[in-house]
Amino acid sequence: MTALPGETPGTVGTDTPEAAEPPAATDAEGPAHAEAPAADESAEATEPAADGSGNAETSSEDPPAGDAPAGDAPAGDAPADDASTSASTGEEGEAAAAAALSEAQAELAAQRELREKIAKRKAEKEGPVAAGTKLSGTAADLLAAVRAVESREKAGAEFFDSPAPAPAPRRAAPAPAGQPPRPAPASAAPVDRTASPEAVDAVRAVLTKGGAPEALAAPATGTLGEQAAELLRADPWQLLAVPGVRPEQADGFARALLGTACGPDDERRTAALVGWLLERAALQGHTALDAEAVRAALAERAVSDPEEAVRNAVEEGVALVFQEGTDPTEPDAAYEEDGEAPAEAETGTEAPEPVQVLLGLDRYALAEESLADGLARLMNACEKGADWAEAAAAAPSPSAAELIRTAATAGLVAHSGGEAARAEPAALIAAARGLGLRALGATHSEDGRRRLAEAVGAPDAAVTLAGLLSDAEGPGRDEDGALALDLLVVLDAPQLDVEGAAVLVEALADGVRLVLSGDPGVLGSAGAGRVFADVLAARACPQVVSRTPDPGPIGELVSGIGIGELAQVEAPGKEVVIVPVRDAGEAVHRTVQLVADSVPRAFSIPAGDTQVITVGHGGAAGTRALNEALKQRLNPGPGRFGGFDPGDRVIHVPAPGRAVPGVVRSADAEGLHLECGGVPVVVPQERVESAVRHGWALSAHQAAGMRWPAAVVVLPGDAAAGLSRPWVYTAFGRGERHLSVVHGVDQALPHAVAQIPAQERTTRLRPLLEAVPTPDAAS
Repeated sequence: MTALPGETPGTVGTDTPEAAEPPAATDAEGPAHAEAPAADESAEATEPAADGSGNAETSSEDPPAGDAPAGDAPAGDAPADDASTSASTGEEGEAAAAAALSEAQAELAAQRELREKIAKRKAEKEGPVAAGTKLSGTAADLLAAVRAVESREKAGAEFFDSPAPAPAPRRAAPAPAGQPPRPAPASAAPVDRTASPEAVDAVRAVLTKGGAPEALAAPATGTLGEQAAELLRADPWQLLAVPGVRPEQADGFARALLGTACGPDDERRTAALVGWLLERAALQGHTALDAEAVRAALAERAVSDPEEAVRNAVEEGVALVFQEGTDPTEPDAAYEEDGEAPAEAETGTEAPEPVQVLLGLDRYALAEESLADGLARLMNACEKGADWAEAAAAAPSPSAAELIRTAATAGLVAHSGGEAARAEPAALIAAARGLGLRALGATHSEDGRRRLAEAVGAPDAAVTLAGLLSDAEGPGRDEDGALALDLLVVLDAPQLDVEGAAVLVEALADGVRLVLSGDPGVLGSAGAGRVFADVLAARACPQVVSRTPDPGPIGELVSGIGIGELAQVEAPGKEVVIVPVRDAGEAVHRTVQLVADSVPRAFSIPAGDTQVITVGHGGAAGTRALNEALKQRLNPGPGRFGGFDPGDRVIHVPAPGRAVPGVVRSADAEGLHLECGGVPVVVPQERVESAVRHGWALSAHQAAGMRWPAAVVVLPGDAAAGLSRPWVYTAFGRGERHLSVVHGVDQALPHAVAQIPAQERTTRLRPLLEAVPTPDAAS
């Protein structure tokens, strides 16, 4: 690897040591992370979610576009130390084993009741959940409330009033051939979820009385509903449901309102803590947590009886309990409800191993159940139909031919490979369309959509996944509300979270073929779940592994990283350059020099086509500092439009986990006018601060699913703790023609590649998929 003209050549693993600084505040694409990463949460302590293998990463950084750190204003003193809630299960002694057995006995009844509810729901359901209704937010709250009231677990009056969101309008399927095409529908205006001024004022009064920041009034009302003030008076710990609020803040708020009437073991406090722990785990990618880990975390929050606290949270409907490993409804699954061992144990038969007890939120439990059912339906409803033999024979590569043959006989296929392997799904889509089938590809980003459409050779053959799910793009719906498709290929499948995947699968009719395609080595979804990794691990459907390698020095480098090797590659055309730096200040200086001068001069790549990628948003060389320096050099201005000027490169975050690159064009009373991938976008004034940030420098999660002619990856010394193999794999693979690495982490880089895979996520989808009946074609 060589240096650019005017740069100092270096090698990976330079001997220049970096000061042992605390890790910089790191990035969080998607939901905000309010906790600092533990030392062993190596997989991108900067990213909120998993890599392609389903491993989770934590983050200490703010939401994707809002730079204000979560929970920065305390609401009062905490009654307990702010201990880390990331608890690990200790070694099991006799006492621990006995506790585990008593817990299993106590929770069997709740588990049976849960499975009975699920079975009843499945039996009564005449069809899939209406497409486009995502199981989150208000909808999930209402669903949980209805189930609790129907089962008489809670009274209906205990739930606050909150209107259900209006269903998204469905687009009709295309008119038959010969009719003029329907005009493209105008983008639907976002639903106004602004709380009434009266409700916000009432919440502000309660917050002021409790010593909490008045700035929380609007988000608290938006989260808790119009009755938020009454709810907070009765249960101050409901403030924990507001993003960014921490337990010590809610404790101080509760003590200010309730005085001596509350304590660490107040049932309202312990229930809210359980919900907060599970929500925080979801931000890190988990759809469930081990019950022992939850109890340990509660003990660190001064709860004297964590087991009783967990039981109370389950009874209150805050969490659902699951037992993995065996079916607790079977007589020999564990211990009977009355605590007696089954008859086999009395005759000397060894009792089964204790099962793992998991706690989860209702929204993710329903999403995983629905997704598993939907995938099983697709797997078992596929019919052979057209003859694909000729299309397979004409495929451009052996791997593409294999994918075409496999999709011809299977309703669900998992396809994995690198950047070059994206040509194989494109060949499949082209082949299916040649057979007269309604085939479509969906990608994570607009850049991926453009590249897929070019590969297929048809502009209408590719859409973004967000556009497809919102009915803004794609073929429209048939008379039953299903997407009018015969084959759907989802590229960038590791970016699928469990809720989005459930909505997608519910929108597919019986007989539709679904192909999930992606690179298992990249960072995964910003939302909870590890859908692609779980599908691969469950082996419930045919899998096609591409044999098409990524070309060139960058491809060689990234392929080595994927197997844990950071090797020096030959780059005669300076495709890969290492630029060593001593500190963060030098890292910023050299980055600006690369983007503004060196890369354009050496490769004729303009600054607008070079993307800077760094580990975190905070720190001396995070995205904020780099964006400020790059703006001063490339597009100086006063920032007269809410900190932005015409010509600024920005990243628009219309929803958690989605990052859309764009350029500022103008601003007026209507809002900030952007151009995102050639599409005009208007961001209302009130959302600019939270939904738009400068985009010369991005995090690796924000850059996932996109590529640029050149990429500059910045690794300052304080970023060492945020590195992992998936992070490096993702970041280094974003450049098509050139990659510069501003390297200041010394041996932390090869160490991360060799020894720090992403942290595992706890999910239930894999065992659910392993339990469903599959056709004989599954391997």
